[in-house]
Amino acid sequence: MPLAKKYLFIVSMDVQPDKEALFNEVYDTEHVPLLQKVPGVGAVTRLKTVPAAFNIGGERKVLDGAGMAHYVAIYEIDSPEVLLSKEWAAAGEQGRWPSEVRPFTSNRSHVVRQVI
Repeated sequence: MPLAKKYLFIVSMDVQPDKEALFNEVYDTEHVPLLQKVPGVGAVTRLKTVPAAFNIGGERKVLDGAGMAHYVAIYEIDSPEVLLSKEWAAAGEQGRWPSEVRPFTSNRSHVVRQVI
């Protein structure tokens, strides 16, 4: 996948099962569109863990994501400073995300990676 930006902000989390439909709706229709309006933010890709397996060294390895968050969002950004902008802070607190979704998420992690 060709990347247009030099940095990736990677957010991972789980959500309570009874809030999963709301989580996906709000993430797709509100949260991502609001954050994409922030200067310096480009494409956003969302990922969900699915069970799989692969063979390596003659051995079958199960890929179930044990201990890892189920959902991942990858934001292409111009620089890590984008995440410190007042626009980013404001966008993250709009819509239903802060009150109706965020409280029901867990196992959250955030990291910035530079494309090399």
